[in-house]
Amino acid sequence: MVKSSKLVVAKRGRVLLVRRRRDRLWMFPGGRRRADESEKACLRREIKEELPKLKLGRLKLWKEVTERNRRSGRKMSDAIFVATKATGHLVIGDKREIDRAIWRKPRGIRLTPTSRFIRDKLFPKRTRRR
Repeated sequence: MVKSSKLVVAKRGRVLLVRRRRDRLWMFPGGRRRADESEKACLRREIKEELPKLKLGRLKLWKEVTERNRRSGRKMSDAIFVATKATGHLVIGDKREIDRAIWRKPRGIRLTPTSRFIRDKLFPKRTRRR
């Protein structure tokens, strides 16, 4: 079973990202699963803690990732959910863990290794045609 759940939601070419206070790296919101909860319940709880004013539409499991990140060597164990809709203000709930939340393009920003992996799978770089 996976250890954590992550949320990917896109709106007008931008994705929702939060910044960790401890190392100032950006990531897709989410967190660690408790022993007594499902992956989806974990994600809903984490979003409520991190971004309490955010309202999510339907959540769909995109993929469960349990592998080693080739770039960082770190082992990942995540359930990655995609939300069909997200509304509300980006107000930070847990200010000890997260200090910012933004909608932005997923490239050109310092992401955590897991979030880089998710970004590269869901939003691959486009090659220009000449």
